[in-house]
Amino acid sequence: MTQAAASGPTGGAVTAHGGGVWSLRVPIPDNPLGHTLVHVLDTDRGPVLIDTGWDDPDSWAELTSGLGMLGIGIADVHGVVVTHHHPDHHGLSGRVREESGAWIAMHAADIAVVRRTRVARTGSWRGYLDRKLAAAGAPEEHLAPLRAAYADRAARGAQASGERTRTLPGERAALPDREIVPGELLDLSGRRLRAVWTPGHTPGHVCLHLEEEHPAGLPGHGRLFSGDHLLPGISPHIGLYEDPDDPAGEAANGDPLGDYLDSLERVGRLGVAEVLPAHQHAFTDAAGRVRALLAHHEERLTGLLALLATPLTPWQLAERMEWNRPWDRIPHGSRSIAVSEAEAHLRRLVKLGRAEAVAGTEPAAYVAV
Repeated sequence: MTQAAASGPTGGAVTAHGGGVWSLRVPIPDNPLGHTLVHVLDTDRGPVLIDTGWDDPDSWAELTSGLGMLGIGIADVHGVVVTHHHPDHHGLSGRVREESGAWIAMHAADIAVVRRTRVARTGSWRGYLDRKLAAAGAPEEHLAPLRAAYADRAARGAQASGERTRTLPGERAALPDREIVPGELLDLSGRRLRAVWTPGHTPGHVCLHLEEEHPAGLPGHGRLFSGDHLLPGISPHIGLYEDPDDPAGEAANGDPLGDYLDSLERVGRLGVAEVLPAHQHAFTDAAGRVRALLAHHEERLTGLLALLATPLTPWQLAERMEWNRPWDRIPHGSRSIAVSEAEAHLRRLVKLGRAEAVAGTEPAAYVAV
């Protein structure tokens, strides 16, 4: 292992997990989650980061400061393994690569999302989301501010005819140069880190199973870097997979919640000793947490069937679902995310044959069957 990383001090925003593994608290600006836990894994070829954090000057400062506390310069980083494409995980990957020459690895399904987002036509995502929300039954008072904001960004950001305006974090995400293959050991000298494909939160989300004895001797089979898939006190957001350039394709016919539930069961069978997630804190009893999340989603689906005794649009369903606050206190932007989650649950019920669209309704309403 690299001597600098192996012998470096820890404290403050850095947590030592033993066995050549540390976590760094990298802040997420203006987000209630607060921070992303970027994990550092020592290898014979140099330190490897699991996720990097949000692309923001303060986040970069915290990342480099945390590495410095371990005696690691950013130029020492050998590689970056990204659990999924979201900007609080992948945002700083490109800058790390620029400063160090490190490779970036991601599952092919999320690489495809990054590639589509980078080359998308100006406004294609915005137009797609506008149409999607309208089809879900969003009222004009929700859509009008979004349209006004999009028009304002276009007016302020366009510098020449046909020039692409970059205003969203994902639009400048780095294109990974290595593909994570599910089931395979990553090429990390001196470590056994196996990729476990866990779609649901994103189509290409991966957990990473460190198949090594736990450094504190905890019972179980190694440790799991779980990204956003398995968190100790949060059920991760499960919305629809989005693809503005293929609205009638796989994204429109997929089942993200079904993918997530299947992935949970796959992770539960690993029998890991400890979970190292990307938010909150490390925890044990992965199997117990998996059971709790499975029960949560089954309870939620049962509750939605009761609501669907009367036909409802996805927006109307979201208004009636239980969230962490009343609907009238959910911020404007978060309502769009809530509707996507309602749609994912509806999609699951339709796939199970427990709900269906009501013929002739526009926007489409759904009812339990």
